[in-house]
Amino acid sequence: MSLQAPELETAKSTQNAKLSRLYGQHLEETFRLRPVLATSLGDHRYDHLLDDITAEGRSTWDAQNLESLDILHQTIVYHSLSPESKIDYEIFEHDLMRELWLAKTFKSFEEDPRSYGPYIVGCVYQLLAKSTLPLETNVKNCLARMALIPGVIKIAIRTLTRPAKPVLETSISQNRGAISFYRKGIYEISEGTTQKDDLEAAAAPIIAALEEYQVFLEGDLMKRAKPNWRIGRDAFSKKLDFVLDADMEAEEVLSYAEEEYTRVKGDMYIVARQLWSQCFPNQALPPDDVEGRRETTAKVIASVSEEHSEPENLLDDTISTVDRIKEFITERGILTLPEPDSCRIVEMPEFHRGNSLAYLDPAPPFDPQSLTYYAVSPPPNDWSAERVQSFMEEYNAHMLQILTIHEAYPGHYVQLAYANRHPSLIRQVIGSGVYIEGWAVYTEQMMLDEGYGDGDLKLRLMQLKFYLRAIVNAILDFKMHAGFMTDDQAVSLMVDGAFQSEGEARLKVTRCKQSATQLSTYFVGRMAIYKLRQEIQRQLGDTFDLGTFHEALLNEGSIPVKYLPKLIRKSLT
Repeated sequence: MSLQAPELETAKSTQNAKLSRLYGQHLEETFRLRPVLATSLGDHRYDHLLDDITAEGRSTWDAQNLESLDILHQTIVYHSLSPESKIDYEIFEHDLMRELWLAKTFKSFEEDPRSYGPYIVGCVYQLLAKSTLPLETNVKNCLARMALIPGVIKIAIRTLTRPAKPVLETSISQNRGAISFYRKGIYEISEGTTQKDDLEAAAAPIIAALEEYQVFLEGDLMKRAKPNWRIGRDAFSKKLDFVLDADMEAEEVLSYAEEEYTRVKGDMYIVARQLWSQCFPNQALPPDDVEGRRETTAKVIASVSEEHSEPENLLDDTISTVDRIKEFITERGILTLPEPDSCRIVEMPEFHRGNSLAYLDPAPPFDPQSLTYYAVSPPPNDWSAERVQSFMEEYNAHMLQILTIHEAYPGHYVQLAYANRHPSLIRQVIGSGVYIEGWAVYTEQMMLDEGYGDGDLKLRLMQLKFYLRAIVNAILDFKMHAGFMTDDQAVSLMVDGAFQSEGEARLKVTRCKQSATQLSTYFVGRMAIYKLRQEIQRQLGDTFDLGTFHEALLNEGSIPVKYLPKLIRKSLT
């Protein structure tokens, strides 16, 4: 006998509630086993503890995920869930399966020293920089954790086997930053505490242990480091499927990226040709052939890139871009900005440097009143003048505006603030990197299309260059890990093919070697959101409202992009 409508709704309501309870129970056990993760998500009940990261301790993480997956399959009647809860079920299931596969396939604690960073520095930094608890409470919890950190370092020395050399090199640099943090950084972010003497006493054994760890990283471990960093075609394809969750094969992503690469380079030439006479008033435009178009674009980019700030002004100049971007968003009805504004632009801590110029550290879902940090990294003090100059040209005055759009307004900061409001705990905690990065890349072009910059062609050229970099990221990701692209070939693609500086290209090669599949998320996410917008706009015609579309997207949380078409059509049409 089939259920009638009221009974169906009751069954759905029961199953929806059961799914929510199950996920809440899963999180409770996760936080008990992994206090540092709890802190990062804004739950402060375990701020005085650290995870058991021994092999035995980490095995309990896998056992818990496997148990939760079994309970999910055995107790939740999928077809009785509401459409929204079916999505939540699939997100939870996929997350558990991904975590289990990653733990089985990649031995990160044995082969990646960066895995220990959250338990050496991040666990303390998060409390002092992000927690909304009283300062003295946070310092007290930091002291409890700091007493355990020398033990973490001993576990790292005992556990690490043969990391890939590029990963180890970054870890060596970041460990120097960790030493600097405990020598001076910790006092800067805990300014005003009455427990400074206690912090100094707790930091001393950590510094000694970190210095010993530095000797180990640079000596014994470096001797054992393996030159092969590629994860291989099979592992790459499987990992990409888990990371994207977009119903796209690895080869399909590569094909789309190569097609888009050709199109965007053509757009860049059109813009560069219009700027040529402004940049080179006494020179004839190069011939309109393959080499001439490349030359035109490269020379105009180089000319525009000369308009940059000085290293000591990089942070202030980034901050200065914010007000006019926010004002434009509000005036044009792009979307409703979060109030109050809790985003702060800061200099990137040394222990986080090494992979990128900037990142966004958002307010966590369980402590949404916490600050968000948009961190910008100045060039390191040990760089040569030539390398610093190249870096500043890469992140020139025009590119800085694109970066701020991407990282903060209306990019990551705004999107993640919306995600924290979603009623589903599953969607608050489990975020799709493809959606998150895709939204940020989408906003770069969208803002200029809507009139930001008043049609400044230099700004448009930098936006296209930044997008071309996202496209090339996906190509590099596949060809370096699933193929056999060499460092020189990768640098040539970025420098000759995507107009990046050699210094920036070398950094990207290093990043690609140690972050397989992450570089594909930008392109795949942007294409999904951009394509959906075109379809919805064509369907709605004159009734289409851009701000309404954006808020409909953001209101769904950071979900896999494969769910967006059905959800947004239901919301807007």
